[in-house]
Amino acid sequence: QVQLVESGGGFVQAGGSLKLSCEASPNFAGAASLGWYRQAPGQEREEVARIGMQGPISYADYVKCRFTLSGEPGKKWLYLTMSNLKPEDTAVYYCTLNFPGSSYWGQGTQVTVSS
Repeated sequence: QVQLVESGGGFVQAGGSLKLSCEASPNFAGAASLGWYRQAPGQEREEVARIGMQGPISYADYVKCRFTLSGEPGKKWLYLTMSNLKPEDTAVYYCTLNFPGSSYWGQGTQVTVSS
């Protein structure tokens, strides 16, 4: 059993930056992939960025060149550094960890970008 806890969300003006953190307990060891998703009100949950244990990192087109996924496979922390934020980036952001046959999700952290 793995627990994921996200933090770092908040309120920011358009053009600003935030860094989201995800802490895994006990850690990410053995995961097939890990990444970030987001869900805006009334919308489906969508993938933002993901990395498999063999790499490379993949990004959704709408965040390329603005968001950066980082972390240490097998460790405890996963980050999403977001820059040049836009109002359409407003959503709850979730950290996810995937093993063969199971997935784990955090509770989410709210990001709100004002115009």
